[in-house]
Amino acid sequence: MLLDAFRARNVMLATAESCTGGLVSGAVTAIAGSSDVFDRGFVTYSYPAKTALLGVPESMLAEHGAVSEPVARAMAEGALARSDAGVAVAITGVAGPGGSEAKPEGLVWFATATAAGTQAERRDFGPLGRAVVRERSVETALELAIQAVGRLP
Repeated sequence: MLLDAFRARNVMLATAESCTGGLVSGAVTAIAGSSDVFDRGFVTYSYPAKTALLGVPESMLAEHGAVSEPVARAMAEGALARSDAGVAVAITGVAGPGGSEAKPEGLVWFATATAAGTQAERRDFGPLGRAVVRERSVETALELAIQAVGRLP
């Protein structure tokens, strides 16, 4: 479905991943023929990687932390700007175990960026365990990417 949606608009996809560690890129590229739709993926697990590869300001990371709406937005916008994609999707969250009261296990921020703007969405999957949170994050990111390409003219 994702490949068809992107092909119909003749648009490429880029990903910016933190807590999923490349799983979204892997899910897309596991499908034969995805090269006409998938441009590139950025796996930016650390703060320095988010800054160096995506241009997320250090001050933003210091103020909000990686698991936040501003950082998810900046990641998506950075991936869009540093690729040939028309849609970028970003994921940053706490897959677990662990977390904090403010940022509990299962909290994930997503963002999609296009030339028309950026949208962010928070999901609280709960303490389902690392594997399940990451799996649900991949599913959500793919759904959000399809929605984003569907909003393009």
